Amino acid sequence: MFKGSITALITPMTDAGAVDEPAYARFIDWQITQGTSAIVPVGTTGESPTLSHTEHRRAVEIAVQAAARRVPVIAGAGSNSTAEAIDLVRHARQVGADAVMVVTPYYNKPSQEGLFRHYTAVADAAELPLIIYNIPSRSVIDMTPETMGRLAAHPNIVGVKDATANLARPLHTRRACGADFIQLSGEDHTVLSFLAAGGAGCISVTANVAPRLCADMHAAWAENRIAEAMAIQDRLVPLHDAMFCEASPGPAKFGASLLGFTTPYVRLPLAPITPAAQDRVRDAMAALGLLG
Repeated sequence: MFKGSITALITPMTDAGAVDEPAYARFIDWQITQGTSAIVPVGTTGESPTLSHTEHRRAVEIAVQAAARRVPVIAGAGSNSTAEAIDLVRHARQVGADAVMVVTPYYNKPSQEGLFRHYTAVADAAELPLIIYNIPSRSVIDMTPETMGRLAAHPNIVGVKDATANLARPLHTRRACGADFIQLSGEDHTVLSFLAAGGAGCISVTANVAPRLCADMHAAWAENRIAEAMAIQDRLVPLHDAMFCEASPGPAKFGASLLGFTTPYVRLPLAPITPAAQDRVRDAMAALGLLG
C-alpha cells in the first residue's frame, strides 16, 4: 500500500500567506496524474510548524477529497505533545486518511523509553496504520532500531520514514523490525541505495516538482530495470541539490511556483530563497525539461 514515489506535499499559499485551497487541490490532482503513488499532506515540507490547527486539519481534508481514493493519503499528525498528536491522528481518521505519519517529538528530547511510550499511546488511539518519522537533523533525537523493533510489534505501527541518511540504518531496522516493516526513505539523494537495502519507497521533496521522473525511477527499479533507474537517479542529482540548497521547503515552493501551482511564499521564520538559490532551482528544472 505504501511504496514507490510518495510526495511530501508543499502547502500552496497566496502572496498574502493564506493557504490556497483551490491550488492545493489542483496540485494534488497533478501529482496523481504524474504517477505519484501516495501523498503526505502537512509534513515538514507542508510547513506544518507554522500552520494553525484549523489549517492543518483543513489541509488533510482537502488532500483526502482531492485524492478521491486514487492513491493513499498519509496525513502528517506529529507533535511534541502526545495529546496533540492523538488529536491530529483522530481527525485524520475521521476525515478518511489512509494512514498517519508521526514525527519523533522535537525539542522535548525524550528518552528511548519516552519515545516508546509516546508512539504506543498514539498508536493505541490511531485505528489507522502509523508510520514513524525519524528525522534527527530536525528533531534532535534519533530513534534506535531497538526501540523501533519494540514499536513494530504494535499492530498499528507499520513502518518508518527514515530521514537519517544513514545507509546502514535500513539494514539494522530490517533486522529489528522484520521484513514486513515498511521502510520509506526520507532523503532524496540516497533513494536507490535505500531501496537496495530493503526499502519500499521514498517520501520525497523533489517529487513536488518532478513527480513523473521520480515515479519512473521507482517503476524502473521495481521492474528490475536497474540501469534505467540509475540513469534517472543521475539526472535528478542536480535537482536534489537545488531542492536543499536552502531551508526546505523554500526551494520546492519556488520550483512549484515556476510550474504555476503556487506563489513562492513561505511563512516566517523561513525566508524567501535568495536570487542565487532561485537561479539554481530554475537551472536544475530547465536542464530536466520541466519548464517547457
